[in-house]
Amino acid sequence: MTRLLAVAVDCRQPDLLAEFWAKAVGHGEIRTWTDSHGLTYRQLDFGDGPALLFQRVPEEKSGKNRLHLDLAPEELDQRAEVERLVLLGAKVLDDPPDDPWIVLADPEGNEFCVLPPR
Repeated sequence: MTRLLAVAVDCRQPDLLAEFWAKAVGHGEIRTWTDSHGLTYRQLDFGDGPALLFQRVPEEKSGKNRLHLDLAPEELDQRAEVERLVLLGAKVLDDPPDDPWIVLADPEGNEFCVLPPR
């Protein structure tokens, strides 16, 4: 058996994305650590669940993500949650009329979806 520890996100500004995602999900603790090569990481921990790990890379994002996060609001309706995320720095990319999700991008352009509450 193997446990999922983290989802790593390549980015140019780990501090910016760690702060955005901490506010987006409304909880989690951000910590900073350095690996044996001197590279610094920002990690958003959620207790027992997988962390979001933001690692600096020199290149800009190019193309569509091969992996993305799906969010569902716990308190607001879907539209209100999208508005809240846009105020935090997200951008709406697609709002398909026949699908239940709305596609957004975080401040570095990484796609994610907001679904209706569960």
